[in-house]
Amino acid sequence: MRASRLVSLLLLLQTRGRMTAQELADALEVSVRTIYRDVESLSAAGVPVYGEPGHEGGYQLLDGYRTRLTGLSAAEAEAVFLTGLPAAATSLGLAAVASARLKLTAALPAELRDRASRIAERFHLDTPPWYQGAEHTPHLAAIADATWNQHAVRIRYLRWAQPHEITRTVQPHGLVLKGGHWYLVARGDGQFRTYRVSRVLDADVLTGRFDRAEGFDLASHWTSYLSRFDQCRHRDTAVVRLSRRGLDRLPHLLEPVMVDAARRTATEPDAAGWTRVAVPIESVDVAATELLKLGADAEVLAPDDLREQIIRTVHEMNRVYGGRPASPHPRADP
Repeated sequence: MRASRLVSLLLLLQTRGRMTAQELADALEVSVRTIYRDVESLSAAGVPVYGEPGHEGGYQLLDGYRTRLTGLSAAEAEAVFLTGLPAAATSLGLAAVASARLKLTAALPAELRDRASRIAERFHLDTPPWYQGAEHTPHLAAIADATWNQHAVRIRYLRWAQPHEITRTVQPHGLVLKGGHWYLVARGDGQFRTYRVSRVLDADVLTGRFDRAEGFDLASHWTSYLSRFDQCRHRDTAVVRLSRRGLDRLPHLLEPVMVDAARRTATEPDAAGWTRVAVPIESVDVAATELLKLGADAEVLAPDDLREQIIRTVHEMNRVYGGRPASPHPRADP
């Protein structure tokens, strides 16, 4: 266990450069005192690691030192290939991923090479949603390159609000692949915004580098963004009666935020087995489309305009189908 930790410590210093004892302790999930002992052990073994005191100090390896460690465990070799996403990498313009995987495969011992190859044979990532093709993102590679090299980008963007077409100069801080769609997280005018890459009409990468926002963490930012997005999107609440069958069908027909709200607010079933719930809705039009999926297993009680729209839709459907009850054995007219 300790030998593995020493190797991990060495590789952290090699890949990240200078790190404080606290940063190393957090990364390896040990105490700072343990890091002190491990650094002494590495130094005693001839590894040129040294520390500098002070606020800007930390541990680092002597310039130019590189370890030639090549020992991957079976689980590590499999994990490397499982995390490889060739399709997504190619979209980002990282065509070297395929050649890098080939070189890594060739460097592995025969046994590990076979185990790693089986990963690619048995697991495949298909990011686009069902019944949808991949989005057209002609500017993704250029934006990805600008994100990596910290270059600002002047984008011409098509949005829903008026004016629909806008031009902005932004500092790209990250790209996110969500549900088959690429999103750019970028800073402009002192605040972060999210842009759907497929709606970027033009992208002009500018010269000169910008400084990333200090402490910016893409994963944390994205999680917060999704939470804020749901709160802003769902501005109203609908009260709905659900049959037992309707309650069971919720997870298969409605989005998770509505299902979670329904479960939290569900009342005790009445004598007929119907339950009253409150669910967040984006708008009357969107909510009507969503709740009609439940058919006769749901009755909207409020708001009134949503209930009226559901009623109008049902009446219109009744006219379309001639107002006749369905026949159990429909036959064509002679």
